[in-house]
Amino acid sequence: MSFLKGKTAIITGAGYSVLSDGRCGSIGYGIATAYAKEGANLVITGRNMEKLEKAKEALEKQYGITVLIMAADIAAGKDNEATAKAVVAKTIETFGRIDVLINNAQASASGVTIQDHTTDQFNLAMYSGVYAAFYYMKACYPYLKESKGSVINFASGAGLFGNYGQCAYAAAKEGIRGLSRVAATEWAKDGINTNVICPLAWTAQLERFKEAFPEAFAANVKMPPAGHYGDAETEIGRVCVQLASPDFKYMNGETLTLEGGMGLRP
Repeated sequence: MSFLKGKTAIITGAGYSVLSDGRCGSIGYGIATAYAKEGANLVITGRNMEKLEKAKEALEKQYGITVLIMAADIAAGKDNEATAKAVVAKTIETFGRIDVLINNAQASASGVTIQDHTTDQFNLAMYSGVYAAFYYMKACYPYLKESKGSVINFASGAGLFGNYGQCAYAAAKEGIRGLSRVAATEWAKDGINTNVICPLAWTAQLERFKEAFPEAFAANVKMPPAGHYGDAETEIGRVCVQLASPDFKYMNGETLTLEGGMGLRP
C-alpha cells in the first residue's frame, strides 16, 4: 500500500517496542509501523536512542522507507522550545515537508495517589505531555498550513474518567485535549485537521503497570466489550492513518476513543 507515499509524519515517542508475542508493544511504534506500511517518510523521536535506532533499522528494512531519528526529551529545566524546533528544522532539511504531527510521547508516575505525588512527578507528566504537544504544534504550524496537514494528539481515559493513581497523567492528558480543541478552532481556516485519540491498547508498558501496581491496574483497566484490548498497530495505528486522509477532515476537533475491536467512538 502507498496511501501516504511522499508524505512526512513526525511521531513522538516511537522507539522500538514489542510484546512477548512479537506484536508492536507501544502505541508510538505501532503508529510508525502503520505509517511505514503506507509508504510515509518518518521522523520518530524519543529519549532512548537505542530504541530509536532499532526502530529505524526494522522499519527501513521491512518497508523500504526513510526514517529520521532524533533524541528529544521535553522536560523541566530544559530549553524545550529549542528541542522541538530542532526536530522540525531537521525534518524540513531532510524531507522538505511535514504532513502529519502525532504527539504520542508521554511519561508519568502511575499508581501514585494525589497526596503522595511529588512536584517532580507532576512536572514529568506535564512537560512530556502537554508542553511537548504545545511546542511541537507551534513549530510545525507553518508547514502543516502549507501541506493542509493533520495534527493527531493522544489523551486518555485517565482524564475522561478520573483514574485512580494517575492525577498528573490525567491532568496532562486533559490539557492536551483542551489545547487540541483550541487548535481545531484556530487552524481550521488553514486547512489543518486536529483530533484527539483516547486509546486503550495492550502495550509493554501496560504489562509492566499490571505487574508493578496490580491494585491500580484492576481499578482502572477494564476489558472492552469486544473482549480484547486494542492492537497498537492494526487498530490505533490504522486510525492515525485514517485521520491523515482528506476524507476525515469533517472530524476536526473530535475526541475519539478507541476500545479493543470497537473502532472509533466520538
